[in-house]
Amino acid sequence: MSAPNTPSLADGISDAVGFVGGALIGFWLGQWLGLDIFAPGYGTPALLGIALVGLGGGLGLHAAKRWQASRRSKPAKD
Repeated sequence: MSAPNTPSLADGISDAVGFVGGALIGFWLGQWLGLDIFAPGYGTPALLGIALVGLGGGLGLHAAKRWQASRRSKPAKD
């Protein structure tokens, strides 16, 4: 059995960058579509905008995890 991978600072930073970057892309996409998450009340456009931000953050985090896994699977260059 191989030893489990312990999380490193680089893993945490890439997770954070992926999540925040994805959430920002979701926010900007929502703004472009006219879905203002800061609109007064919780109307349909605001809720759809919030959902886009959450979806973007989740997809960004998933992309960061896949990037980390692909870097781990490559052999070291020595």
